[in-house]
Order: sequence, then C-alpha cells, then structure tokens
Amino acid sequence: MSTLSAARADNFYYPPEWTPDKGSLNKFQGQHPLRERARKLGEGILIIRFEMPYNIWCGGCNSMIAKGVRFNAEKKQVGNYYSTKIWSFAMKAPCCKQEIVIQTDPQNCEYVITSGAQKKVEEYDVEDAETMELTAEEEKGKLADPFYRLEHQEVDLQKKKAAEPLLVRLQRVSDARHADDYSLNKGLRAQIRGHRKRVAEEETASRKLGLGIRLLPKSKEDIAAASNVKFKTKFDKNRKDKRALIHASSIFPESSYSVPSSSKKRLELEAKRRKICAGSASSLLSGGFKASSLSKTPSSANKFKSSIVSVRKL
Repeated sequence: MSTLSAARADNFYYPPEWTPDKGSLNKFQGQHPLRERARKLGEGILIIRFEMPYNIWCGGCNSMIAKGVRFNAEKKQVGNYYSTKIWSFAMKAPCCKQEIVIQTDPQNCEYVITSGAQKKVEEYDVEDAETMELTAEEEKGKLADPFYRLEHQEVDLQKKKAAEPLLVRLQRVSDARHADDYSLNKGLRAQIRGHRKRVAEEETASRKLGLGIRLLPKSKEDIAAASNVKFKTKFDKNRKDKRALIHASSIFPESSYSVPSSSKKRLELEAKRRKICAGSASSLLSGGFKASSLSKTPSSANKFKSSIVSVRKL
C-alpha cells in the first residue's frame, strides 16, 4: 500500500499491539466482517440490498413503487418448503415509511407480499398486445389425454392455416428488406451524408447573417406569414399627411385680398431670403466672399459689391 490511510481502508493495516495468536484483525477489533450490515445478526437478521420484483401499490399512501427499486431490507428465515428455506424481506417504503414484508414462495417460484403493500395487476388483451396466448395450467394437465391432445392439435392446425397468409407476407417483406445488405447500407450512408451537408449549409448561411442558431429551411407557411407583415415607413407617413392636407384645402384659388397678413409676411421673408442666397452665390462666382449671416436685405449685398469695385480701382 502506498499510504497508511489506504492500508487502513483495505484492512491491511495491523496495529503494533496485534499478534498472530490474537486471531484475525476483525476478531482483534471486535467487529464483524460485514460491519453495519450484521448489527442484527444475533437475531438472525442480515441487512441486504433488495430489488423490487414487480410493481406494487404502497399500503400506507397508495403510491406506486416501480419494479427495480432497491431497498435496504432485513433478511431472515421464516420457514422451510421441504429442504428449501423460505426467506422474508422487511423494508420501509420511501414515500411514507410504511413497512413492507415480502416472502419467497419456492412452490410457485415467485415472491409473495405478506403485508404493507399490494401487487399491481396489469391485464391486457392478447390481440391488442400482438402476443401469443400461452397454454393455461389446466390445459397442460389435460394434454396427457390422447383424445384431448388430438382435438387440441386439430384446433392448432386450423389457426395455423388461417394465419399462414399473414406470416408468409411478413416473411417476404423481411426477406426483401434484408436481401441486399450492401445496398441498404449504401443508401443509409448517402442519406446521412446528405443530411450533414444540408446542416453545414444552413449553419454557414446563419453565420453569414450574424446569427448564432441554425435556420430551418423555408416553408410555404413561413412565406405566407412573412408576406402579411407590413412595416410602416416615413414615406407612407409623409404621403398620408400630404393627402390629408390636400383634402383639407379648398379647390378654389385664393384671391389677393383674402390672404391674411401673416401669410403675406411669410411670403415676403421667403422672397428676401431667395434674393440674399442669389447675391451670395454671384459674389462667390465673381471671386468675392460669402455674405455674412447678419446681412438680411439686398441693399447690404449692393454695398459690399460697391466697396469691392472701389478697392479694385485703387
């Protein structure tokens, strides 16, 4: 052993006070080899791991305990069937701590619930389950009679003839499926390769769109749903406002006397702005400078022009 703790865990460590005349290490330490599992061994009880042989209903809370669930059960002998021992297993249900006792039945080769639970009986129809109906115990005893056996064989032959077309058809289908293993394997591998290629193309297309998930192929339902979606734009809003303004305005031209004073002032200001813009553009083309924003009237533009001409003459 590499370490002292590993040696103690495997019971290979013998303390200094132990001598061979004191017997085994378990005897020297005063414990059983099975440790906690044998704490009730004096009463004839051994604790083992018991696995539920079938589905049962708990007697305390009526919950189902499935087949294969394991428990720490107390195993003890409760009788004999000839020379075979009858064992009893006592355990507690995990749902409500109800004590469940199960015994072995060597005569019928099964487990019998003694107390604390009830076996779940599952009945089914042979035709629905598509299975064969086994011969009952009573009919097995009657098969020793030659006349009954002869009648039973006749009934079996009639059932065989009735089911023969179905069996032959199933056999043909099975033979056709497994006649050429190479072709079946080749077709399956080609199908898998096509699926992998399609998945790789979809992932590549998703990465190009900046998505972290793979998009599924297009379908008619997706196209129809996308065509019904409409997004509002600024153009639609402007067009709607213009149409509303047109509908609200009069169809007759307005006379000069009917124009209000505020509208006249606005028109005059717009005309002045146009003249200022035109003057600044001409000065730029002639090599001058741009008119400042403080110049509001065309007279200021004319003053700048006259000053430029006088400078050039000098």
